[in-house]
Formats: sequence, structure tokens, C-alpha cells
Amino acid sequence: MNMLLKKMALAGLFALSAGGASAAVTVAFSHPEKYGDLPFSPSDREQVLKDLGEYFVSLSRDLPPGQELRVEVTDLDMAGRIYPNFRGQDLRVLRGRADWPRMALRYSLESNGRVISSGEENLSDMAYLERINRYSDGDTLRYEKRMIGDWFKNKFVVRRQG
Repeated sequence: MNMLLKKMALAGLFALSAGGASAAVTVAFSHPEKYGDLPFSPSDREQVLKDLGEYFVSLSRDLPPGQELRVEVTDLDMAGRIYPNFRGQDLRVLRGRADWPRMALRYSLESNGRVISSGEENLSDMAYLERINRYSDGDTLRYEKRMIGDWFKNKFVVRRQG
């Protein structure tokens, strides 16, 4: 898991070095072995964290130039419940009951090196199966991405009046 954290930190550095005026998002996963719900397989766990990290970084396109968002994910409970499959591949079952996606995180938003917003958030999407989702059915993190994207848009994206 340490290798994944190093890769995510390296990805964050690349995002930062893209230019002084560009926006950036960096993400760290704090003690993922203690998260409420991740796949059983170590390679699947690493892939989930990698994909979520890349998604967070992709959100930088919606930040104003010169801003940097630092996110530390402290807990994750993915949509659905996972069951081991006798064929060796885990099976995630989505029922829409008490199995909605949840994420706990800390964040800090900086503008030109000055903190302009920070805090802790508990994200959740209790109606995850009842809402339209722009991510494809084949995206295994479609509900988590929508939850994160909604939070990001509501918290950080400046609404243009016009």
C-alpha cells in the first residue's frame, strides 16, 4: 500500500509542476487498511485507490488558476456490499438499502499559497440508485465519483452569473 501512496504523491507533484498559475488537486489515502469497505483482493484495493486518486486529480480542471486543493481521505465505504465469489473474483451487490457510498475526508483549499478554506467532510449519497448517473454502467466507481463530483462542485466550483 505504501507504493500506492508514493505513486499518488508523485502524481500530485506532476500536477503541481504543470505551471505556477494552473490549478491542482492532490490526494492522500490515510490508513486505507482501516477503511470500512474496500475489495478483499490487494490488487483490487490498490486499483480502487488509484482510480479514485486519478478522479480527484481530474477535478483540478474546474478550479480557478492558482488554486490547490489538498484532500486526505480518512475512510471509504463503497456503494453496495461485497461478497467473496467461489470463482476467486469478489462480487459487489447493490441493493439501495443501507449500502450507499460514504467517504470521510479532510481538505484544504489554497490560493497562491494562502489557505482560503479547510475542513472535514462526511460525504454520502443515500439515494445513489435513484438518481441519474453520468458515468457508464461499466465504471465500478460510478456512484463514488458522482458523490465526490457533487461535493466538489457544490463546495469549490464558482458559479458564473450571467
